[in-house]
Amino acid sequence: MDRVCPQDKFSVSLVYDRHFNKQDFQEPGPEGERRPLKPRAVPGLFDWTQYRVPRSVEADGAVEDLEAFLTEHNYALVPDPEVVLRPKQRIQQRFGLQRFAGSDEDIRFFTRFASYELLMGFWASIEHLVPLVVSMKNTQRDVLTETSVPAVPSLQPIDEMFLLLNYLALGSKLKDLADRFGIQQSTVSQIITTWSNFLYTVLGSINIWIPNKKITEHLPAEFEDYADTAVILNCTELRYQSPSSSLLESEELATHCTLKGLFGVAPHGAVTFISQLYAESVSNDHLIQKSGILSLLRPGMAIMVDQGFLVDDFALCEIYMLPFLSLKSQMSACDVRETQAIARLSAHVEHLIGRVKDHGFFDTEIPLQLLHNINQLYTVACLLTNYESELLGKAEA
Repeated sequence: MDRVCPQDKFSVSLVYDRHFNKQDFQEPGPEGERRPLKPRAVPGLFDWTQYRVPRSVEADGAVEDLEAFLTEHNYALVPDPEVVLRPKQRIQQRFGLQRFAGSDEDIRFFTRFASYELLMGFWASIEHLVPLVVSMKNTQRDVLTETSVPAVPSLQPIDEMFLLLNYLALGSKLKDLADRFGIQQSTVSQIITTWSNFLYTVLGSINIWIPNKKITEHLPAEFEDYADTAVILNCTELRYQSPSSSLLESEELATHCTLKGLFGVAPHGAVTFISQLYAESVSNDHLIQKSGILSLLRPGMAIMVDQGFLVDDFALCEIYMLPFLSLKSQMSACDVRETQAIARLSAHVEHLIGRVKDHGFFDTEIPLQLLHNINQLYTVACLLTNYESELLGKAEA
């Protein structure tokens, strides 16, 4: 082939079909065969002839697709700060235990546990038994019909326990808890029922009655003159919602009834006795006889009660009946000022009783949905007192 090039210097170049004009090719042959050139066809389309081969539309589209792909998958790009903070904000906004993990003050308010660390220690002691909660849930679900079980967001087990602690600590309304945790009110009732049954089973299996020797080892100074005191007994009442006989399903016509229970506290603060709940009509002395506390008392022991108890006729032990255990409106100034020791003991005993009764659960009205579990709730509220204080835990060790 003769060299056709206006340049003085020669360099070998490869020649392709794109270097020829369309008219340099013969008519198309059979499909799949190459088109032959016409005789004496000379390539004339080169860079030095100021000719540029146009980019195909397909190539442009491929480049655009590649650019879009690189944009979507460029992991080196710095993410938007708002996108990074979004998961953290969701955790902070969601009502659950993790939201308050950094504030012992909030933990005390919502659970009555002294600190987050103490609460997590309690959780660690029962966590291995949580599958029992799942079993209880399945049992409840089998009782309900499929149409009565709505599809609702579920909580983590630790947040379900947190919900129950909220209810016992604050006496919250079921609707309030449903709004806080973002679940249905019926689900709140199911969680409270399940977890109160669970803790009633687990904590109730532990013998809480303390031998005299152990009580003596941890006897507070305030009990120096009452060193044989084995237990301080106190009566508490729970109000519950009772439907009227005329319209059982109407909450508007509901009336309110009361149940009574007896609990006992050791001088150092541990709850050592919890009775069942009885009708309001039962007197305090009959309550003591029915409760089973007398079977635990031995000669040489003493009990401390307020003036509302009449136990002289059937108690086989010493009885300390002090006026400071009665309502403050019934206390005479002479009784309080009798001695400084009595005054200190009064404050100490009131504090011990208050640690149990200060749970909001005792001031609330138990709704109809939880009436079947009122004994379990009452017992668990009392038993949790033994786990809420670090000092009490050390004394029991």
